[in-house]
This record gives sequence, structure tokens and C-alpha cells, in this order.
Amino acid sequence: MSQHHNCPCAAQCALQEALNSIGGKWKLPVLCSLTANGASRYNELLHNVQGISNTMLSQTLKELERDELVVRKEFLEVPVRVEYELSEQAKKLQPILVQLIQWKMGKEEGT
Repeated sequence: MSQHHNCPCAAQCALQEALNSIGGKWKLPVLCSLTANGASRYNELLHNVQGISNTMLSQTLKELERDELVVRKEFLEVPVRVEYELSEQAKKLQPILVQLIQWKMGKEEGT
């Protein structure tokens, strides 16, 4: 009789939670824009992330903020200025994303 082992991802899986935090069509493009351009205002992000709608940008920013990957800073000016920037958690994620890119590029090159 063969032994059955449960998949380590069957229960609360940290890997699945991490992938959910960056998954979806718009999260990585928003994170990449903030990485490339630094702290950005909403309209700057709307301009820099090609094809994203107002609704999707708003939703994506809320989700990234909820997952502690983006920090929303409100400046008490007239009119009020709001900027979004990468959190320290998101900055720690950057080398991992670079490794994923390198892994994919190596795969395409046949190595």
C-alpha cells in the first residue's frame, strides 16, 4: 500500500498567499511602475500603467495597500496631495521578482 502525503500547499499556504498578493493583471505593472518611478500620484500611475482603468487602478491600489505592499501617503495641502510608494515589504520582494525574470529568461534561452 502506497503512502499518501498531503500537499504542503493544502492548508494555509504562505506561498499561495504571497502569489495572491501579487497576482492578477494589474498588481505587477503597478509595482513595477512604483519601482521605476518612485513615489507617484494617482494620475501618474494611471498614465504609466498602460491600459488600466480608473476603477481597476483604485481597486488594485487598495488591495496592494491591504497586503502591505504599497503605502498611501496623504499630504495636508490645498488641494490634498496623495502619493503611493512601495512599502518595505515590497522592496524586499524586488530581488525575488528579478530572480523570476532571470529564471524565465534562462528558460527561454534553453539553459
